Amino acid sequence: MATTFLEAQITPSLFTPVHAIATPRPTLLFALASDDIAEVRRVLESGEAQVNDDVGPQSALAFTLANPQLKNKMAMVKLLLAYGADASALRDAEEDEEGGGERSSKRGSRPFSKLLEDADPATRYYIERANSPQTRRASALIHRSFFRPLTRVRYDLIGQDRAIEQLFRVLSMPTMAPIVVLLCGPSGHGKSLLARKFGSLLDVPTHTVNMTTLQNTRDIWRSHSIDPHEEPSDRSLKDFLMENEGKRCVVVLDEIEKAQDEKILSSLLMPWEYGRCSFEAGHRHVDVSKVIWLGTSNIGHDLVFEHQDSRPAPQTQLSREEYIDLMALLRPRVSERLGASLLSRVTVVLPFVAFTTDEKLAIAAEALYALAGDAVTTMPPATRDLIVRTSLNSYIPSEGARSLYRAVSSQLLDTI
Repeated sequence: MATTFLEAQITPSLFTPVHAIATPRPTLLFALASDDIAEVRRVLESGEAQVNDDVGPQSALAFTLANPQLKNKMAMVKLLLAYGADASALRDAEEDEEGGGERSSKRGSRPFSKLLEDADPATRYYIERANSPQTRRASALIHRSFFRPLTRVRYDLIGQDRAIEQLFRVLSMPTMAPIVVLLCGPSGHGKSLLARKFGSLLDVPTHTVNMTTLQNTRDIWRSHSIDPHEEPSDRSLKDFLMENEGKRCVVVLDEIEKAQDEKILSSLLMPWEYGRCSFEAGHRHVDVSKVIWLGTSNIGHDLVFEHQDSRPAPQTQLSREEYIDLMALLRPRVSERLGASLLSRVTVVLPFVAFTTDEKLAIAAEALYALAGDAVTTMPPATRDLIVRTSLNSYIPSEGARSLYRAVSSQLLDTI
């Protein structure tokens, strides 16, 4: 009788002696082989297995990459990396294969060529990102911090490594002042995505305000959350802040520069300066010192592209020095638009920069898998590669990732 894929991975040898030492139930292997993302997450979060436990003769990450039957392979790889899978173990897996099963003493000394040669650009991107020295240095900044879960955002967001690194630097510094971060730059480059993921990764409540709809200074406190991933609620920002008084929570001010009246922003001066908020005259102050305020804005989008074009190698990632230079150029632009009084209370202004070629390819690959669903697994590899690479011809810098998703969608229609 033919064995299933799962049985082939976990059936023990028929000749195992009865006195053999019992081994733990291969919980992570079952979850991975069942192609169930929710179950893999549950196993890792529960502590039933560790992400770098071997599953059979290889690591969980290598096992996932090596099995073409997995329909959710990319999502599984991202999840394993987000929980700390050691990408350098992939090199060991290749060495074991070439060396007859003997594990090399020089861990992580070989390239990822074999296991990744058939991987899509997004999977390759995430694995190489996980193994980069810059990623490890940035993660170390908040390793022992309350903010440590934010390191997982790298596997939801493509690009913006320098912005993430600078954010971690800010969060690693002890401060008595409220944390206020402005994410600025061109549309479609991940600002809203990072802001939205912030609270969920930290497992704290989030309230998102659409600043474009506010008419006067009181509207900000009466505004309802617009987060599409939350259940609709009549709870206002005032209610939210009172319910979470003195606790960690996140308030996202989306499109902050598009508030119809600059006086609306004056309501934020006291909360951002003293961590106290008064909603109406004569009412007690509410403690908002633990609130993390995140503003998103397109201010400086032209500056980001001008700075990119002036670089010697525009299609490569910015160095830290180049990013710091861009930050210094951007802050006066934001101050001119929002006012020096407000900006003086902002902890950091983070520019979101243009995508590199590898990042565009990764975005296009993710778009293909997201839009095509299960049908992508039946496509010839050459067709998948052609769709991904051709989509870059329709890339519009000012629209960012959205233009790539639209291009992939158009090409999928042409293949029907």
